Amino acid sequence: MGDELETSARILIVDDHEDNVELLRARLESWGYTTESAMDGGQALEKVEASPPDLILLDVMMPHIDGMEVARRVKSNTNLPFIPIIMQTALDTTEDKVEGLEAGADDYITKPIEFPELKARLKSMLRIKRLQEELEERERQLLEANERLRYMSQTDGLTGIDNRRHLEQQLDSMFAHAKRLNEPLSCVMCDLDRFKAVNDSYGHQAGDAVLKQFARILKNEAREKVDRVGRYGGEEFMLLLPGTVLDAAVTFSERVRKEVESRTFTFDGGTIKRTASFGVAGWPHPRVASCDALVRAADDALYVAKETGRNRVIRFDGDAFNAHIAEHGSEQLGEKPKRPDGGERERPVSREQPSLADSGGTGELRP
Repeated sequence: MGDELETSARILIVDDHEDNVELLRARLESWGYTTESAMDGGQALEKVEASPPDLILLDVMMPHIDGMEVARRVKSNTNLPFIPIIMQTALDTTEDKVEGLEAGADDYITKPIEFPELKARLKSMLRIKRLQEELEERERQLLEANERLRYMSQTDGLTGIDNRRHLEQQLDSMFAHAKRLNEPLSCVMCDLDRFKAVNDSYGHQAGDAVLKQFARILKNEAREKVDRVGRYGGEEFMLLLPGTVLDAAVTFSERVRKEVESRTFTFDGGTIKRTASFGVAGWPHPRVASCDALVRAADDALYVAKETGRNRVIRFDGDAFNAHIAEHGSEQLGEKPKRPDGGERERPVSREQPSLADSGGTGELRP
C-alpha cells in the first residue's frame, strides 16, 4: 500500500458543528484525502461499523455519545481493523488528554486547530496504520505458510489422506486415551488385491488413479472428524476407529469391502474392477497390550485374509484367523511373506510383539 494510504486515505470527521465539519472537509480534501462526516457519536459508530475509515478525526464534546465513548467502542470492537483516532478538543488540561488517550485515542490536537500541525499528525497516524497493516499481512502469510507445512507433514501427497507418520502419532494418542478412559479402539489394515498387476498392465499413473479412488472410498465410509484414515505404505491403508468395539469394526470393514467390490475404478484410457482385503484388531484384547501390538495384530489378520483367498475381512484371533494359524503355524506372521499375486507385501516394522497380558476393559458398539 506504501505512501498511497498516507496521501489518499478516507477520513471520518466527527463533529456536531457543521461549520467545523465543512472547514475540516475543505482542508483535508485539498491535501488529497477523501472525507466523510458524522454529526454525533451514534452516527459515527454506525458509519465505522458499516465501512471502517482509515482514520477518525473525532471531536470530544458532543451530545448523547461523546468522543470518549466513541473511542472506547471503536477500540473494543474486535471485528474492526486498526483505525487511528485523533481527538480534537478545546480542553487542554493534562487530565483531559490522559482521559482521551486511555479511552483509545491515538493522538490529540487542541482547538483552534493549527492546520500544519494537523497535517503532520494525520501523516504520522496514517504511517503507523500502514506499518500495522503490513505487520498483520506478514503474520497472516506466516500463519498460512505454517499451516501449509503442517498439512504437508501430515498428509500423503498422492491420496490427500493421513500419511504413516501422522497415523502413528494419532494412534499413540488414541491408544493412550482409550486406556485412560477404558474405551475401545479398533484398527483396520487393508489393501487392494492384485494391485501390482494394475501397475504392470496399465502403468503407474493408472495405479495412482486407482489408489486415490480407493482412499476416497475409505474416507467417505469413515466417520468425519472421529475416525482417522491414512496410507500406511504402497497400496496398504490403515483406519483407526476410536470408541469402536471389534465386532463393530468388522461390520464396518465388511461394508467397505462390499463398496470396493461394487466399484468400477477409472483411469485415463480404461476402467478396472478390484477387490480389497481387510484385517481387523481391537483393544481391549488379552494379546494387545500396546499400540504396536494393535497394528501388528491387524496386519497379521490382513495377511491371513490374503492367504485365505483375498476379498474378505479377517478379525485377529477370530475363528478363521486361528484356523489358518493352526494349519500353517504362526512363524510366517513375523516374516515378509510373498503375496498370493507374486509380489512381496512389506510388513510394518513393529517395536514389540503382541503380549499375552490381559488389558481388560469394555466398550459400547460403534454407532
